[in-house]
Amino acid sequence: MPYSSEFRCFNGCDGSWPVTRPIYRCPKCNGLLQVVHDIEALKDRSGPAWMKLFDDRYRHNQWPYGSGVWGKREWVMPQLPDDLIVSMYEGGTNLFWAERYGREVGLSDLWVKLCGNSHSGSFKDLGMTVLVSVVRQAIQEGLKVKAIACASTGDTSASLAAFGAAAGLPVVVLLPRNKVSTAQLVQPVAHGALVLGLDTDFDGCMEIVQQLAAEGLVYLANSMNPLRLEGQKTVGIEIVQQFDWQVPDWIILPSGNLGNASAMYAGFKMMRELGIISRYPRLVVAQAENANPMYRAWTAGKREVTPMAAKPTQASAIQIGNPVSAPRAMVALEEMNGIVEQASEQELCEAAARADRTGMYACPHTAVALAVLEKLVNRGVIPKNEKVVCVSTANGLKFTEFKVGYHEGAIAGVKSTLRNPPIMLAPKYGDVIDAIATRFG
Repeated sequence: MPYSSEFRCFNGCDGSWPVTRPIYRCPKCNGLLQVVHDIEALKDRSGPAWMKLFDDRYRHNQWPYGSGVWGKREWVMPQLPDDLIVSMYEGGTNLFWAERYGREVGLSDLWVKLCGNSHSGSFKDLGMTVLVSVVRQAIQEGLKVKAIACASTGDTSASLAAFGAAAGLPVVVLLPRNKVSTAQLVQPVAHGALVLGLDTDFDGCMEIVQQLAAEGLVYLANSMNPLRLEGQKTVGIEIVQQFDWQVPDWIILPSGNLGNASAMYAGFKMMRELGIISRYPRLVVAQAENANPMYRAWTAGKREVTPMAAKPTQASAIQIGNPVSAPRAMVALEEMNGIVEQASEQELCEAAARADRTGMYACPHTAVALAVLEKLVNRGVIPKNEKVVCVSTANGLKFTEFKVGYHEGAIAGVKSTLRNPPIMLAPKYGDVIDAIATRFG
């Protein structure tokens, strides 16, 4: 293939490094890295030619093109051989027309990108397929580490453990003890990872895993590593593809570590540079009020995010007070005319319940995006006739405790106005008739 990609400094330092090199920050300034593609080489195809190629491959069973990531491999990791790719048909997820919920919140053209309909149940699979595949290549070239490792609030660990198991590579995950759902904890356990529950939060786990990576004991799989963002950027490309290569007006992302905001921009930037689109959608970064460092910075007009001590939130996967990808996300917001908004615990719980009543099954993180959507529509920021996409980051089935707690009225500080607990009855026909009459008249 005539195409290539490499690591370069996000801050613009001179130099480049192979993507198989185990570095996570610029060796010159200690800033973040990014994957840079040879855009001029990619211009050997026209925009319409790229669209046709990607459409011809979409959900096709020829290896590895059935993957929503590897079907766009030239834009992701072009130099990786087929036999080193670790894929489980990630991507290609449903872009769901949320017609009924949209009407209820005042929108005629609302869509939800169900990224949780993936192998491990979250959008993290999109980035992990790229990272684990590149690690296989690096090991073939001589990389020696004890394991691939990550700090996680649940979904990253599940995805890494699954892809690591598929590749036959050892995995270590550091989780904040008693702060992830049972389903999220069981996933890496089942896949054979070494699961370490630490008495700290995500930021504390992240600090330790970075030390391990700095000493060369493990390969770092968190989104500080720009390889993750290469896979995640295909979400934006796929959304446009599913709209027959038309750009929506808004994209709303729940975000904690802020890598997904940067990835979304990267995908749209490539589409624009290579002649597929001519404009960007507006980007909304949605944060939980209890873990809102980007919201605080953005509303104060600051370009740098000050770390905070994140408070507990039902949206546990975005309970992050020191987001490593904040500088990348700041650029994404500026380039995509973005907005940052927050949702309280009450707002996110009620948004999830409203969405569920229309047939969705929203995880608490997706509910943050939905709550922010409702606020922006109510304030007139998002016009009622524009096309809006909310990104659902995980499968609601991974957060049963959240659903049960809401409908039992057991979430502290939250009034469950839409609670719908089951009614326990004696096995009597008359009692059943009475219950039906009470509900439906």
